[in-house]
Amino acid sequence: MSRRVALVTGAESGIGAACARTLARNGHDIGVLYYQDDALAEATLAAVVEAGGRGVTVRADVSQEHEVESAYDTVVAALGPPTVLVNSAGINQSGVTVAAMSFAQWKHMFGADLDGAFLTSRRFVRELAKVKAPSGRIVNISSIHAEDVRAGAADYCAAKGALRRLTETLSLEVARAGITVNAVAPGMILTPMNARAVSDADWRRKLEADIPIGRAGTAEEVAELVAFLASDKAAYITGATLTIDGGLSLLLALGA
Repeated sequence: MSRRVALVTGAESGIGAACARTLARNGHDIGVLYYQDDALAEATLAAVVEAGGRGVTVRADVSQEHEVESAYDTVVAALGPPTVLVNSAGINQSGVTVAAMSFAQWKHMFGADLDGAFLTSRRFVRELAKVKAPSGRIVNISSIHAEDVRAGAADYCAAKGALRRLTETLSLEVARAGITVNAVAPGMILTPMNARAVSDADWRRKLEADIPIGRAGTAEEVAELVAFLASDKAAYITGATLTIDGGLSLLLALGA
């Protein structure tokens, strides 16, 4: 089987790293885009190689246009044009209210959680048009908080809400080009973004009590859903947001 090329942002840890590993097992070579931790990025690359794939690590700040373009050039030169793009890079909510939030923080959140997806998706679509690829897949990692907001997370919720609209609008623009664009909205997932839940069992159990399934999810479970959306089996799904939260978002109106 000829291997495809996937570009995964935020691939050094958490959901991004799990997506890179899972896609590699499913026949993809992987462009591992990461922001800070060289050792973690190399560990992801090692897992890709162990799964039988080729890979390249590229450090980039996805909120910066020139860094995204340079990183994409590196991946294309090393592996070929990606036909799968997974936008997993992002930062978590801070707990800062609007009244207390600096404009710099607001812009930083949008840069990481929205601008990056715009910049990578734009280059992805342009590149596929240039090589006349018959199909492509974009999967954006959103959040249940794109719809179900919480106090102290205005920047995060707004960025993820905008990411959902970017997903839907872009899906219309590229559908006839054979490119599907979808989002995955996780709930509580045990990743470094939920460090306290990972390290503090009592805290985790308290949070899990609010989840109908009774437990937090894993990055690997999210990655399997992403891999499905990236596959030919999902060729008729586009503009959709698939929620993976153990039923948590269904209970947010309790007590109303």
